[in-house]
Amino acid sequence: MRDRLLAAEKVKAIDWRDGVLYLLDQRALPFEETWLACTDAEGVAEAIRSKVLHGAPAISICAAYGLLLGLRQRLAAGGDWRAALEADFAVLSSALPTTANLSWVLDRMRERLERLKERDDPSQALEAQALGIHDSDREANLTMALLGVELIRKYQGSEQAVMTHGNAGALAGGGFGTALGVIRAAWLDGMVERVYVDETRPSLQGPRLTAWELAQDGIPLTVNADSAAAHLMKTKGITWVVVGAERVAANGDVASSIGTYSLAVNAMHHGVRFMVVASSSVIDLELASGDDIPLEEGEGAELLEFAGHRVVSGVEACNPLFDVTPADLIDVIVTEKGVVERPDAAKLAQLMCRKRLH
Repeated sequence: MRDRLLAAEKVKAIDWRDGVLYLLDQRALPFEETWLACTDAEGVAEAIRSKVLHGAPAISICAAYGLLLGLRQRLAAGGDWRAALEADFAVLSSALPTTANLSWVLDRMRERLERLKERDDPSQALEAQALGIHDSDREANLTMALLGVELIRKYQGSEQAVMTHGNAGALAGGGFGTALGVIRAAWLDGMVERVYVDETRPSLQGPRLTAWELAQDGIPLTVNADSAAAHLMKTKGITWVVVGAERVAANGDVASSIGTYSLAVNAMHHGVRFMVVASSSVIDLELASGDDIPLEEGEGAELLEFAGHRVVSGVEACNPLFDVTPADLIDVIVTEKGVVERPDAAKLAQLMCRKRLH
């Protein structure tokens, strides 16, 4: 199965080439495939803030490359490059606070700098670290895909319908994807007949990104309004909801794209199993519960405008980008370290003590 997944890889969103970070501008998808070149840390942070890319894994990988770009600029400027680099750490860490991977990756980059020996080239050392983080995410996705397929096989038969929300595919990481990695593997193994793709309003990640990715692989899909999810669970024989995550608290609460919480409530009511697929790096044991996860708000104009025209005036808009799904609504969390069914604080703490699966 691993070899089949490797052979099926078609989509990537991050390319480090000749000292420049190239990002597939996801704001233009699915109509245009445009690559944006980033040459400094501020440029990478702005790409994160302006939604050139999305997804906890992709954001963290880009932050690693962004810090490398910042380091090279500081070295070229001369002086105390370590002190100057703190500004790059700050601008990258503040780009999207909900994403746990971001601080985790920047901590790893800082630790690598602190281990430098006098003869070491800091630029070379950080480049190796950034490339390692990128490759590690891709390998983790492969592991999670294989684990997720086994769960789908264990609980249901072949040719089932699944639903996903947001975009947790190759566009959101270093390759293959988390939730979409599992769905791709299940489809290749004959376990999935059709994927129902939520719109994921207001940014429409479903039709713009997830549907585009699945179409590249020839996977049968249907795009649906978020508000149609419960109806489809009732009428279309959906057996699994498979989603990604931005952050997981110590008790198993999960922050993900807005609308994931209501999807989990609907899934429980209809007896549909709910799977979260995410790297262990998004598990934050320092946060006791989802109440402690910072959640960003989007611009109100996304809700009050259509096709560039204001559709309502004199009202306020509430536009949260993420919500928190309580652990008791989640059947299983799949990570590269293993699987946690019915997650709670004890099970997640035990998981984080394990070494990575191979």
